[in-house]
Amino acid sequence: MIRVLGIDPGLVNLGWGVIEADRGRMRHVANGSCHSGKGDLADRLLQLHRQLSGIIDSYRPQTAAVEQTFVNKDAVATLKLGQARAIALLVPAQFGLTVGEYAPNKVKKCVVGVGHADKRQVQHMVRMQLPGADLTGPDAADALAVAICHAFYMDATAVAPKVRA
Repeated sequence: MIRVLGIDPGLVNLGWGVIEADRGRMRHVANGSCHSGKGDLADRLLQLHRQLSGIIDSYRPQTAAVEQTFVNKDAVATLKLGQARAIALLVPAQFGLTVGEYAPNKVKKCVVGVGHADKRQVQHMVRMQLPGADLTGPDAADALAVAICHAFYMDATAVAPKVRA
């Protein structure tokens, strides 16, 4: 059994979800959101760093995965989101975890079966794959979807035969 932390990066709300996976079976452990509050960017990033560090310290995942972000038309917002994403990558690395990265369409395709699924479809399928999970919000649901995707791809690589060149 392996404990997986999924992270949906965001500067205001950084979603997180922890699952346990064992040979294709998954169990919900916890989920939530880190909130950066208001103020200077450096202070907000520090808040995300502290909260995410506390989550890793509390739930002791063995691996992590972060959703990749897309570039939008607002360059300043994209840059700030990138800085929050850096926190999402940095904190697990500080704890010695390997960190996978997945495009949003890959996560949706893995969880829903369709790469352009909407948030309601993702939330529905997360609930179906993690019975009894009480989703604390859309960011947490997205983070659990990232964790599910990572667990799926970890299993696939663990059982795939090695190809010799």
